[in-house]
Amino acid sequence: AYAAAVYMLNARTLMGMAEAVEADPKTRNRIRFAVEQWVAAAAPSNFLAFNAEAQKKAIETKGESIAKGVKNLVHDIQQGHVSMTDESLFEVGKNVATTEGAVVFECELFQLIEYKPLTAKVYEKPFLLVPPCINKFYILDLQPENSVIRYAVAQGHRTFVVSWRNPDASLGHKTWDNYIEDAVIKAIKVTQEITGADTINALGFCVGGTMLSTALAVLAARGEKPVTSATLLTTLLDFTDTGILDVFIDESFVKFREAELGKGGLMKGGDLASTFSFLRPNDLVWNYVVGNYLKGETPPPFDLLYWNSDSTNLPGPYYAWYLRNTYLENNLVKPGKATVCGEKIDLRKVDIPFYIYGSREDHIVPIGGSYASTQVLPGKKRFVMGASGHIAGVINPPAKNKRSHWIRADGKLPKTAEAWIEGAQEHAGSWWTDWSDWLKGQAGKQIAAPKTYGKGKYKALMPAPGSYVKAKA
Repeated sequence: AYAAAVYMLNARTLMGMAEAVEADPKTRNRIRFAVEQWVAAAAPSNFLAFNAEAQKKAIETKGESIAKGVKNLVHDIQQGHVSMTDESLFEVGKNVATTEGAVVFECELFQLIEYKPLTAKVYEKPFLLVPPCINKFYILDLQPENSVIRYAVAQGHRTFVVSWRNPDASLGHKTWDNYIEDAVIKAIKVTQEITGADTINALGFCVGGTMLSTALAVLAARGEKPVTSATLLTTLLDFTDTGILDVFIDESFVKFREAELGKGGLMKGGDLASTFSFLRPNDLVWNYVVGNYLKGETPPPFDLLYWNSDSTNLPGPYYAWYLRNTYLENNLVKPGKATVCGEKIDLRKVDIPFYIYGSREDHIVPIGGSYASTQVLPGKKRFVMGASGHIAGVINPPAKNKRSHWIRADGKLPKTAEAWIEGAQEHAGSWWTDWSDWLKGQAGKQIAAPKTYGKGKYKALMPAPGSYVKAKA
């Protein structure tokens, strides 16, 4: 109790000092973030000498919990990250990423998966999902009951997904342009060729949404409009409000990364994963340090946390371009400022309907950041806010009847998220049903579902989820 009282006094004092610093907002946020990290790490509960629960368990198990904790620590050191779930209980393709389908196209950057229809008829406009390339695609296909992909298929959409390759040294030279031209745009065109559709519907999640929107701006500059509508899930286009991640970004940091990786190399997936974990240190780091090492416990199985631990690398030039042109200089929303694939980017020319979703408690893409896309894109837009955070807010299937979402009945999109929220109405349950109704309105008439995967030169190469998703960082 004494140690806890001293800790709380010190923590309050340090946090108060951090708040009282007279500095510009960015510097103050950095000081606050650093102090929060120290406060989280220094909690008495993180040390066996001060953790009464861990001591009690050690006595009750005659030291077995400590021995198991050491074993857990050695295991985590060998694998390179703190275990958040029992990873031995999951296997991609066996009990995660199980929606039936086939790889119908493969190149060095991605595999394109087509899913088997679950309905006798499908909508004439196919549906392509572009997940973030900093993670594996199966966040959208965890279990049958919470799979965005399976839900889309069940709603009658002929569904395709980009499964990113986990880059190794041979791809360390790839750029943002490569990922836009040779991956996103290529996936759009292959989907068109397989289905025979003039236009398709598309969805981008997180940085996948940033890449999809960039690709659409490149295509618009070329006078092409292959996408009828797009859905953006927790996506930043305007990087003015980037939340806690802003503490890492300044000219010197970006120059360091450019010097280190700009000409080639890999940004290691483990480093990225650690950064994101320490944005919520108590929940995603020290909670597991205490459970795994001090108490000798095995964390319970959790599909989302298994996915969270299954990190991916990024090519250095891609990463360096992304840092400078988005987080540092915010060039994507400055018409003509960024050049991608030889084209000047102007998002104002991407004049198609957009469904834009943001999560209210998102710490990676703040609600103000996701909402800002409504002020950038010119076409007809529908904005919906969901409860919870970056992942849990998105992966919220209707059958669970959990959480809420907010919609404005008047359809107005004022300048700020705060103003939008003031006029929004809360609805119980998942936002998926609202999105499904919207997407069906963009999908055209219904036609007979295909009996086979692919078409012509695009054959079924292997069953879903393919091979790229199984490569570990």
